[in-house]
Amino acid sequence: MSEFSQDIKKFNGIYKLPVNTLPSLEVGVPAAERMTAFKDILMEEIHEIDDIIAAQNAGEDPLKVLTMLADLLGDIQVYCASEMAKFGLPQDQILSIIMQSNFSKLGADGLPIYDERGKVLKGPGYWKPEPKIEELLTSLTK
Repeated sequence: MSEFSQDIKKFNGIYKLPVNTLPSLEVGVPAAERMTAFKDILMEEIHEIDDIIAAQNAGEDPLKVLTMLADLLGDIQVYCASEMAKFGLPQDQILSIIMQSNFSKLGADGLPIYDERGKVLKGPGYWKPEPKIEELLTSLTK
């Protein structure tokens, strides 16, 4: 387990947030209610991007804009990692599976494929991460 994952579990413990050691939808409240609250929190964070865009457009010092961006992105990562701990989802292993899936998106020539926005598209060797994630979660709940 990475130091970050350990810190997240410590954080959840200090703030009396659930920490499941195994994958579970038991988080102290109905799972759908927890996911709705999480969505609301993330949306608040997402709207902070408008402040960062405004700062950039207003000609703010680049270091200030980068600091704002780093804080926002870090907060989003912490919120997501905290949710994973609540549901007992092994963050490091799941992210590794997702990254390996992302690497499988390369084109037949071994180069990335992008759409007009710069989003990475799926190449011919792409595989979905969900089956491997499901396999991992199954192995943890047996």
